[in-house]
Amino acid sequence: MSAEDGLKKIISHAKEYGFVFPSSEIYDGLSAAYDYGQLGSELKNNLKQYWWTSMVRMNDNIVGIDAAIFMHPTTWKASGHVDAFNDPLIDNKDSKKRYRADVLIEEYIGKIEAKINKDVAKGKKKFGADFSEEVFRTTNPNILRRQNKIDEIKSKFKAAMGADDLDAVKALIEELEIACPISGSKNWTDVRQFNLMFKTELGAVSGDSGVVYLRPETAQGIFVNYLNVQKSGRMKLPFGIAQIGKAFRNEIIARQFIFRMREFEQMEMQFFVKPGTQEEWYNHWKDARKNWHYSLGLGEESYRLHDHIKLAHYADAACDIEFSFPMGFKELEGIHSRTDFDLKSHEDHSGKKLRFFDPETKESFVPYVVETSIGLDRLFLAVLSKAYTEEKLDGGAERIVLKIPPAIAPIKAAVLPLIKKDGLPEKAKEVLKQLRIKHNVQYDEKDAIGRRYRRQDAIGTPLCITIDHDSLNDNTVTVRERDGMTQERVLISDLDSYVDSNVGMHVLFSK
Repeated sequence: MSAEDGLKKIISHAKEYGFVFPSSEIYDGLSAAYDYGQLGSELKNNLKQYWWTSMVRMNDNIVGIDAAIFMHPTTWKASGHVDAFNDPLIDNKDSKKRYRADVLIEEYIGKIEAKINKDVAKGKKKFGADFSEEVFRTTNPNILRRQNKIDEIKSKFKAAMGADDLDAVKALIEELEIACPISGSKNWTDVRQFNLMFKTELGAVSGDSGVVYLRPETAQGIFVNYLNVQKSGRMKLPFGIAQIGKAFRNEIIARQFIFRMREFEQMEMQFFVKPGTQEEWYNHWKDARKNWHYSLGLGEESYRLHDHIKLAHYADAACDIEFSFPMGFKELEGIHSRTDFDLKSHEDHSGKKLRFFDPETKESFVPYVVETSIGLDRLFLAVLSKAYTEEKLDGGAERIVLKIPPAIAPIKAAVLPLIKKDGLPEKAKEVLKQLRIKHNVQYDEKDAIGRRYRRQDAIGTPLCITIDHDSLNDNTVTVRERDGMTQERVLISDLDSYVDSNVGMHVLFSK
């Protein structure tokens, strides 16, 4: 299955089963805007809860806030977004399509990397148990040649972006003979910068004095509240402030389903540290965030770390945790050592001191910051794309199952009376009432039991609980597990602990 076909299947499944809908669909939709349906909102909330619990509740020195979307416009001058929040834009003259120049170059590099990975796979197949990937990558002439090409492109691109030389960026695109994916044409315009912030007006009177922006990130809401939180919470360094919230960017190209949208949700944590300790904490959070992703059970091979070619103006170190989406490895989370840029800049623009006084050393200084920032919508897509599975069963039957990690599944269990009579629905609703106090549980009595199992498989429900005639006599039920389709009898009195031990969120924290 091609990457494009794989993504199309996920998009179709997400709509059919109530995970994600095109926004304003009755009016033919709105480009790059999506609504989360009844199951999608549950999955999204579970992901938020897991992040918030692990980031805020499980750390003594991290607290959470919820800052306003609208902020004083000087905030964005201080942060650098007014002057420097740009993407390099390029148009193809023949197709009239617009692209990010950096993405075109990154995708070209990605194709070379794919060839390297193909060579590695061939070598692994040829040499079997004797194969050493490290040795193969450092000695194979084809791989060395291709890697040198990648390094050369990255070096030229980094130099061009570092010097803000957009002519050199265009020259690199022409040198690589990058063609428009739509028309195949290499007839490009000059590269120019495009500011990504949405601008609007506050109040009834229009004009420059009333201009405000929809926030392009949630981080600045944390920085402007640093002193409020530090003083009111009596926080000592190091400490963190976390936030989940909407952000808005007028992307040149918003595409690939919910991967890149103009309205999206971020889960960010800014960790304030003493200057000189930022490298230690940067490495700490790289490891901590990588292990957090691993705990979801999507497969360690689905992730890789990618150091930035060009550092943002505020950073002295940065890397991405990338995930293997249907369209290839793409950024899922960023970890950045932001130095003291943000707080110092807000000091300069506001005239307010944003310092930390260390009572032990009697020093007063501007803290450094290490940031972790994850796109919630991208995490949602990562879970959905990894979970979507087409299986052939014994006897030739097929099923589509979403193998969502049970602890974050939108529906944790389905309660199914075998038939709609003989007191089975009444007994089933007693079980439903018992379980739904702690978990999101669904009741379904329509169609044959096999068809109901398939419906629950398709939405990722980990457990199906069937009430049959024996249940009326011995107070036991049949519990069917989603992935292996195994079944066992469980006492109704034990169901609470059984369900909790299999699908409770606490299971993730034991990993």
